[in-house]
Amino acid sequence: MQISEAESIVMDVLWRRHPLTADQVVAALADSQQWQEPTIKTLLNRLLNKGAVSAERHGRRYLYAPQLQRKDWLLGESQGLLERLFDGRIAPLVAHFSEHRRLSREDIAELRQLLEEIDDEPR
Repeated sequence: MQISEAESIVMDVLWRRHPLTADQVVAALADSQQWQEPTIKTLLNRLLNKGAVSAERHGRRYLYAPQLQRKDWLLGESQGLLERLFDGRIAPLVAHFSEHRRLSREDIAELRQLLEEIDDEPR
């Protein structure tokens, strides 16, 4: 499911805590975004139309909850990034960050640990 960058910001609010009313989503984004209330409600409506969120009537308001799971969205986004930029391969991605010194010592240690774990898995 394709969601825009702005929609992903709204989703992040709902992934952290749900269900929420539209007013609660607006309040949660007040400090971090310069969006007006109608913009946020439009984004919620788009997400609802895409099936990324559900809305359940609660009195005079609707409670919004994510239907798209964060892990599923992350998987799709990361696979799309790899396909678009690195021909679907992870090694060139890591090499790119390495060449531009964007890997900290901690990152390198974590990568080594992951590679050891992968090597230890039965095939």
